[in-house]
Amino acid sequence: MKDFPGTILFTSHDHEFTQTVANRIVEITPNGFIDKLMSYDEYIESDKVAQQKEALYA
Repeated sequence: MKDFPGTILFTSHDHEFTQTVANRIVEITPNGFIDKLMSYDEYIESDKVAQQKEALYA
């Protein structure tokens, strides 16, 4: 999948799979979405993302 030149949209509960494959994270929330070009670990550790989540889930 990493060598595929197109776009792959997937959802997963597997942390290792997501960290290995994803380079863009899109989280759909009740009040909008968050779209970041970063690894999954960067996404879950980001203070900026945490602030966005707090606002969108309020």
